[in-house]
Amino acid sequence: MENSSKQWRFEGNKRLNSASAISVRGVLDLVIGNLSTDDLRPTIPLGNGDPSQFACFRTSTTAEEAIVDAVHSAKYNGYAPTVGVLSARRAIANYLNRDLPYKLSADDIYVTSGCLQAIEVALAAINRPGANILLPRPGFTFYESRAAYEHLQVRHFDLLPARGWEVDVDAIEALADDNTVAIVIINPGNPCGSVYSYDHLKMVAETARKLGILVIADEVYGHLTFGSAPFVPMGIFGSIVPVLSLGSISKRWVVPGWRLGWLVTSDPNGILQKSGIVESITGFLNISTDPATFIQVRDAKCFSSLKNTSTFKEQEQMERFPKSWRIQRMISFQK
Repeated sequence: MENSSKQWRFEGNKRLNSASAISVRGVLDLVIGNLSTDDLRPTIPLGNGDPSQFACFRTSTTAEEAIVDAVHSAKYNGYAPTVGVLSARRAIANYLNRDLPYKLSADDIYVTSGCLQAIEVALAAINRPGANILLPRPGFTFYESRAAYEHLQVRHFDLLPARGWEVDVDAIEALADDNTVAIVIINPGNPCGSVYSYDHLKMVAETARKLGILVIADEVYGHLTFGSAPFVPMGIFGSIVPVLSLGSISKRWVVPGWRLGWLVTSDPNGILQKSGIVESITGFLNISTDPATFIQVRDAKCFSSLKNTSTFKEQEQMERFPKSWRIQRMISFQK
């Protein structure tokens, strides 16, 4: 029988195609695919967010040695729990607690395969028929891609360049309606590099509370700041509004290929538990994949070895950028 005479019942998922078309990877693939093979000039990867491809960026030897030890021990070749290895969750909680006025526990931490999976979990957990979310413009386009796949409606609010790319709070109130479930805040900002102040983030939190929506705080670049503006985690305002805080080891530890991130329920009032969001987060993870077990154990060891944030920052600078670290120290001694 010839295949041409058969009517096959399957076809590709067009929803995936449309979601991919507006993703960073999808756009880059399109651009690269249209480069002329006859043009031998080197190309500059302007859309590359992988610092490990440059020789000047290396993770700490502490992290590398922890991976080797975990693999050689042969203790971490099995499956990890759905929400992550307990020691890793405890270590992440302790690490984040340094910046918070209340204490997270391991039960507030969900280990994910990088921050991208944390975004997937967050958007799936809050989705319901007719729901919409508020996204920054400009912003990280993966939110649009994943929302399109989830059939989650998107409404954009502008970031204000004249005010350091702050959120247009008035626009948020005008955009939101009874079907709005969340607002996404990316801080430090991607792609604009903004670092929001305590007062500005508090204003965002109070506005979200007024609207009855939660905040998804994308903090994958947390503590990677330059100049005098300090990083302020959105979780500080968890007592004002429920916050889903997202992060990973990809940027600060310069290891995006290790694929380890986290989703945190910053919610001391327990609103996310009462509303069923926590149950939905676990439900998504039950039908999804996990980071490698030995990577999670490595994460726990490295976080646990940190005495305080300032010491760790100095350790990072010394190990990754020895020449710059020595110059910085010389300047500080001269002041």
